[in-house]
Amino acid sequence: MNRLTVQFTQMLAHLSQQHTPIHNIASVLAQAIVAEGTVFIAAFGEMKAVIPVALNGLPTAVEWSPSSIVHRTDRVWILALNDEGDELAGRLADAGIAFAFVAAHSHESELADAFFSLNDLAGNLLQDDDQPALVPYALAALYIYYAVKLSIDDMLGE
Repeated sequence: MNRLTVQFTQMLAHLSQQHTPIHNIASVLAQAIVAEGTVFIAAFGEMKAVIPVALNGLPTAVEWSPSSIVHRTDRVWILALNDEGDELAGRLADAGIAFAFVAAHSHESELADAFFSLNDLAGNLLQDDDQPALVPYALAALYIYYAVKLSIDDMLGE
């Protein structure tokens, strides 16, 4: 249990320094809220932990599905560990739809209007016993969600 606590503490310390990508994601998503559009949450794998929280806390948020119809006033927030969100990112970019992207590994990160890389997260979690670091990506995604939510609230309150 102590190892998990140490790794989680290190992860939070790292994430708490990522002000710019959090602000950028909040800016992209706030555009939909201001324009009375929809914020689609497209989460894959363990990143789906964000969906129920976002649906209850983020104005106009709905869960994205392959049958979702996205308009120019809408925004999409993709959360993925690997390249699960890359196809969607490509389609959104081709359609001119702004989107935010959180991923550990992606080949389409440059297409996003805002991108938060989790790629270096595992490298920041130190191990002193040569065991692989446990990277709680779902917890990282929830932390990012709450930081984005607070930033959006601040933006909309101004």
